[in-house]
Amino acid sequence: MNYLNDLLFQVFPYVAIAVCLIGSWARFDLAAYTWRTGSSQLLSGKGMRLGSNLFHIGVLAILGGHFVGLLTPHQVYEPFISSPQKQLLAMVAGGVFGAVCFVGLTILLVRRLTDPRVRATSAQRDIVVLVLLYAQLILGMASIFVSAGHLDGEQMVRLGQWAQHIVTFRPGAADYIADAHWIYKAHVFLGMVLILIVPFTRLVHVWSIPLTYLTRPYQIVRRRQAHVDYLGR
Repeated sequence: MNYLNDLLFQVFPYVAIAVCLIGSWARFDLAAYTWRTGSSQLLSGKGMRLGSNLFHIGVLAILGGHFVGLLTPHQVYEPFISSPQKQLLAMVAGGVFGAVCFVGLTILLVRRLTDPRVRATSAQRDIVVLVLLYAQLILGMASIFVSAGHLDGEQMVRLGQWAQHIVTFRPGAADYIADAHWIYKAHVFLGMVLILIVPFTRLVHVWSIPLTYLTRPYQIVRRRQAHVDYLGR
């Protein structure tokens, strides 16, 4: 059992990260034209804007919270907020933005499966990605109820120590997650799977942060006008 735990939570994270980075670089270098979201909005705009906006608002907040919460050492935030308070904050914020993301992702998944035009042009991997994201979100929401059973913050600290050991290449990371609830373990493992498949799916567009969007000049778009016959015919 310890061997499996070490394999999943000590070795596999590095495999997933390596495949993600090297695979993304290779795809950009060899198939730059495929580096896009592949939006289906032109096929059918029904529910697209609402679902996409809710999903992206929720997922960006969730990812930001995970990044700060897991990678900030306990000693840094301890003078300002206790571990139980940090856990409660994570539960409340995660619940709010998780619900926002859940509604948006549900709209997008239902649209992908039920709209004939969108479904006809959807690759199998597009649907698989949405289902995996849906499962990951459900696991994350379920972990809130598990966390409600122990509000001392200890498990959150241990998960943070696991993540910090991984990113700093320290041994023994898997030990911090060995006794965690299976929902936490499934959530972490599926997160690594999503990182692993980034180069092979439309998830690769997460690297394309439009930093110049805020500073780009205005674009003048002319309305389509009726045809004018200048020859008087």
